[in-house]
Amino acid sequence: MSMKVDFKKSLKELYNPPKGSFQFVDVPLMNYLMVDGKGDPNTSLDYQQAIDALYTMAYGIKFALKSQGYDHVVPPLEGLWWMENMNEFTLANKGRWEWTMMIMQPEWVTTEWVEKVRLDAKKKKNNASLSVVRFEILNEERAVQILYTGAYEKEAPTIAELHKFIKSNGYETNGKHHEIYLSDVRKTAPDRLQTILRQPVRKV
Repeated sequence: MSMKVDFKKSLKELYNPPKGSFQFVDVPLMNYLMVDGKGDPNTSLDYQQAIDALYTMAYGIKFALKSQGYDHVVPPLEGLWWMENMNEFTLANKGRWEWTMMIMQPEWVTTEWVEKVRLDAKKKKNNASLSVVRFEILNEERAVQILYTGAYEKEAPTIAELHKFIKSNGYETNGKHHEIYLSDVRKTAPDRLQTILRQPVRKV
C-alpha cells in the first residue's frame, strides 16, 4: 500500500509559505475540480451547493482511488475571484463578484475516475452543481503570494500591499486573484483564519 500523500507537505512552497512576507513562486500545471458561479459567497445558495459538490467529488475520488493503491489527503479549498471591471472589485460589490471554487487533484486522477465518481454521487445526492463540476488544468506560472491571518472581510489592505509589491518589482498582474483556504471556517475564529493570497504576474 502506498503512503498517504499530503500536498501541504510535499508542495510546501505552494501550500505552506512562510508567514508575513511576499514570496515569488513558480506554480506548475495542476489539475483541479472546478465550479463557476457569481454572487456573494455569504448569501448565495449556488455557492453553498458548489462547495458541497466539490467536497462530495473530492472525497469520492479519494476513496475510489484508495482501492487502487493511491492515498492522499484531500487538498484545501481554493477560489479564483474577479469582476469584469476589476476597478469595481470591492467588498461593497460582493453580489456581483464572479468566482471559480476548486480543489486540486493529484496527477494520478483521470477524467474516467472523475466521471465514475460523478455518476455515483448523483445517485446519492440531489445537488445540481454535481453536473457542472469540471476537471481542468490551471496554468498560473509565476505568481506572488503571502500567508494572511485574519477575517476574510479584512483582507483588502494586504491585497493592496501585494499589488504594490508586484508593481515595485517590475511586474503586473496576469490572471485572477487566487485564495487558498487553509483553515476550516466552521471551527476557526475569524481572526485566526489562515488564507494564502496569490496573484499570478508577468514581467512588465
